[in-house]
Amino acid sequence: MRMLAELGPWAGGFGPDLLLTLLTLLFLVHGATCDGAAANPTVSLQDFLLAEASGPRTLLKLAAQGLGVRAACALTRLYWAWELCDLHVLQNLLDPHCSSPLRTPVSHGALVEGAGAFFLHLTLLRLRNSLPAYRVPAVALLATVTTHTAGPFTSAFFNPALATWATFHCSGHTLLEYMQVYWLGPLTGMVLAVLLYHGRLPRLFQRNLLYSQKNKYRTPRGKPAPGPRDTQTPAEGCRSREPGRGGAGQPLPGSR
Repeated sequence: MRMLAELGPWAGGFGPDLLLTLLTLLFLVHGATCDGAAANPTVSLQDFLLAEASGPRTLLKLAAQGLGVRAACALTRLYWAWELCDLHVLQNLLDPHCSSPLRTPVSHGALVEGAGAFFLHLTLLRLRNSLPAYRVPAVALLATVTTHTAGPFTSAFFNPALATWATFHCSGHTLLEYMQVYWLGPLTGMVLAVLLYHGRLPRLFQRNLLYSQKNKYRTPRGKPAPGPRDTQTPAEGCRSREPGRGGAGQPLPGSR
């Protein structure tokens, strides 16, 4: 996809519509076939912060994601070496001399990557219990929109593992600058999404840090206690209303 974004417009006549269509199809196929599996380390760390995955299991996931991306990069370069089309020939020649995908200041790039990761993780948290028929298209659409928006600035990775193997060897920026944009940015966006959605980080805090917790069971409001004037019995009330008697129960003059 990066090859299509960089070489497609002038070497093959491919516009961004093809790239965005392929990205949407990729997310749809992944969500329909591998729902529950994550190729993004920030998703695994999100499960860890939610106390839904143990430390060893999270480390195993991170190692598998890193090795998977490394294997994918190696197979892609092998596929380019076959030079099945003109784009592969150009990419095979330009790959050792790749330029930085970061086309904006480092601080702005970190903000862009963090914002994209924030919206993606907030959507995942909101729709995690929804039916796949609703969740998968929504995530695919949001990923496509954020990629189209952030692509001109940072190439819109939102994935530390993918960005590490695809960009860190390119010239133009230092390793520390790449880490600030493609590691610190998405991780910060993920943490903020969890904190905003739950009000706390369940792995670290038991108390809600943002939202006040209301009691689930409301105490019913009791009736006001009767005053001294409201304690008379029904019989006393009837006697007070007998004909020929005064309001205080005394005989009226001339009634005898």
